[in-house]
Amino acid sequence: MDSYLGSYATLGLLLVAAVLVFVGAFSANRLLSPSSPAEPAGKREAYECGVDPVGGDWAQAQIRYYVYAYLYVLFAVESVFLFPWAVIFDRPGFGMTTVVEMAIFVAVLALGILYAWRKRILRWT
Repeated sequence: MDSYLGSYATLGLLLVAAVLVFVGAFSANRLLSPSSPAEPAGKREAYECGVDPVGGDWAQAQIRYYVYAYLYVLFAVESVFLFPWAVIFDRPGFGMTTVVEMAIFVAVLALGILYAWRKRILRWT
């Protein structure tokens, strides 16, 4: 029974320590940060490489850039999974299991590539 309550005491002490660190950090920020009630003109204005901001703050991005980013992430994840598979492929006991798992994985990726190809996403023009 003592170890049961002891684990709750440990959790409670951890929570108290976390709250103290949180309050201490915000208090230190409040005490140590400089405060200037009169900010210079333009201090909160957006700064972009020395060029004055022109126009509104809303910009439209084309969806094809997101598709390219998604395809890049898809192939990056594929390479992350293919490398460990290639490392353990020839170890005893992993042969057929790893072949089947990787066949399923590559088949799902192939379906994604086929879909992108059919929708003409992978064209450069």
